[in-house]
Amino acid sequence: MGRFIVTRGFQSLITLWLLVTIIFVAVRITGDPADMMAESRGDEAYKAQLRKNWGLDQPLHIQYAKYIFNLLQGDMGHSFEKSLAVRDIYLSRLPNSIKLGIAGFLISIVLGIPLGMLSAMKVNTQWDNLGKIFALLGLSVPNFFVGLLLIILFAVGLGWLPAIGKGDSFFDWQHLIMPAFSLGWYFSGSMVRITRSSMLDVLGTEYIKLARLKGLPEWVVMAKHALKNAMIPVLTLAGLNLVIMVNVAIAIEVVFNWPGVGQLLFDGMSNRDFPMVQGIVLMSGVMIVILNFGIDILYAYVDPRIRLAK
Repeated sequence: MGRFIVTRGFQSLITLWLLVTIIFVAVRITGDPADMMAESRGDEAYKAQLRKNWGLDQPLHIQYAKYIFNLLQGDMGHSFEKSLAVRDIYLSRLPNSIKLGIAGFLISIVLGIPLGMLSAMKVNTQWDNLGKIFALLGLSVPNFFVGLLLIILFAVGLGWLPAIGKGDSFFDWQHLIMPAFSLGWYFSGSMVRITRSSMLDVLGTEYIKLARLKGLPEWVVMAKHALKNAMIPVLTLAGLNLVIMVNVAIAIEVVFNWPGVGQLLFDGMSNRDFPMVQGIVLMSGVMIVILNFGIDILYAYVDPRIRLAK
């Protein structure tokens, strides 16, 4: 088990290094941020001064070395636009994104898992067709479009809910419900699909047939035997979905003017704020890598065949 953990840990570190390198190169392909920041003045001397202040006048390999060195010390740099530490800005916006992400995550779970189970239990029936249609709509209709429809209906038309913002209170559900539903809408479609697929695989196994032959009530067979074993891939996807909802809900946060990490990333990309974009994407990647590492360890603990595989 120890060797397995070390191997997976080394692979995770390699993944993070590749992620850091790709981010560093990708943001610099987008153009020179000095051109955008000095657009109103159009002064080459001013642009040169900006590049010098930001360290962009140095060779690319020097910039990369300094970036890695600073990251190892926990420094993600300073925002070109806001002139503040990226880490502080990110942490100030993170609670808002966690609030929205958890709400959207719960909606995707509440909608996706029960409907996926029902679709698998009633395979090739009208209930199964309903589940397939819901999954297709969830995956094909963009969440920002759903958000715009909700604003038109419940904010503009009926006046029941506020259109934008997060409200003054952390527990202000009126500002939260529309962006949370729009965010959870897309992910509920994928939850329906993975739950249905996983349940169908489990329901065809011999131990489920044996449980039914023993005369166990159907709800016991489903809840105690089928659901328990079908939840591993479902929970894996759910964990990844949660990380994505928290960090990169760009469209929803922009549509509803929600002051979270996604809107911060959008502003950073629009203004070519290299440190901001690098910091946010890096933190998202770190969360995903850590989550996958934890899932690998859990799988290896549950199933010895994984850690013993050559």
